[in-house]
Amino acid sequence: MSDLQDDIYDVAIVGAGPAGSSAAIRLAGAGLKVILIEQKQFPRHKLCGEFISPECLEHFEKLGVLDAMAADGVPISRTVFYATHTRSVAVPNEWFKPGSHALGLSRSVMDDLLLERAKNAGVDIRPGSTAVGLRHRGEIVSGLELKNKELGQHGVNAKLTIDASGRSRVLSRHIANAAEQPGRTRAPYVAFKTHLTDAAVLSGDCEIYVYPGGYGGCSQVDRGLYNLCFIVAAETARKYRGDAFEIMKEVVFKNAQARRSLRDSRPIDDWLAVPIESYGRSPLAPANGLLTIGDAAAFIDPFTGSGILMALESSRIAADAITRGLDGLFTDECYEQISEDYKRQHNAAFDQRLRLCSRLRRAAFVPRLAEVMIMGLSLSQGVTKRLARATRTIGGGAAII
Repeated sequence: MSDLQDDIYDVAIVGAGPAGSSAAIRLAGAGLKVILIEQKQFPRHKLCGEFISPECLEHFEKLGVLDAMAADGVPISRTVFYATHTRSVAVPNEWFKPGSHALGLSRSVMDDLLLERAKNAGVDIRPGSTAVGLRHRGEIVSGLELKNKELGQHGVNAKLTIDASGRSRVLSRHIANAAEQPGRTRAPYVAFKTHLTDAAVLSGDCEIYVYPGGYGGCSQVDRGLYNLCFIVAAETARKYRGDAFEIMKEVVFKNAQARRSLRDSRPIDDWLAVPIESYGRSPLAPANGLLTIGDAAAFIDPFTGSGILMALESSRIAADAITRGLDGLFTDECYEQISEDYKRQHNAAFDQRLRLCSRLRRAAFVPRLAEVMIMGLSLSQGVTKRLARATRTIGGGAAII
């Protein structure tokens, strides 16, 4: 087995989604030597709501990709939540950042733009590589074991490693397996996604549909397409043999607005499907020298529209903790300092959001309760605004940028 090269990277990042790429850009900008490892070849499709909230635009500006994102993205002015029958409540995106709007942009475009920016920032990009293990120096993670077609299995040495591999938590699971934690249980939910043509969604709207046993959403993205993403219970997916189109017609269409908006639409991409094992937190620092960011650190409910925002925020928090903790040097003591700083800032940023969204999720999966909640919110714009802002900001105030 050989090393990729004799040099030691300051930071190795696994996963080139918005969390991993933005962390790489920030760390390279701070003068660190960074390698970014990605299993897939870009551009590639990804299961995601493809909703970029207004707060993300400030991150994109600092990362140097705002103009490119805005050129390809479709402005979205509001999100409308539809109960099963006739009730609805609208949440203008201007509530989160006055004078701004959200964007609808496919992950294939957004991720590719971020990856290209990382490359231009001096990050060593390694697509087509799979992380198959961790290296250790005593109790400290000191790099990765990788596999790819050209080099076979080989190693990468790094002073610090970041797991940005999303809900799969590729690196963190190696730590969990080593600790002999109980086996994984069957995922309770399954998410599906495709791109559509001919959807009757009002221009500038992101529609969220509640139906028995789940919820979904549809909004316009680039190339004149619409992104449809929905979640159902695993037993529902099994009942329809995983046929996403059949689930859309028989389950999602129980929501009257979904039926009106999507009945004449046509899927043009293959359906993507992934199991969802859990929402909420995962370990932020599973081992010395290893941090998690993005969905690998905490998976928030998609209906909040803040998944990409949390990816960008958590990568900024991690990058700041790393640059503060290092002060130009990697010592054994710095790993604990970096971990504690990161955990403290991450908890302050996201704990309240995750607790609130957990409560809202319970309502979303019970149609009658969701109907009552949407009806109540439709009667008070002030309450709706406070609740909406609490799912995407800290303590109801402005998000940390």
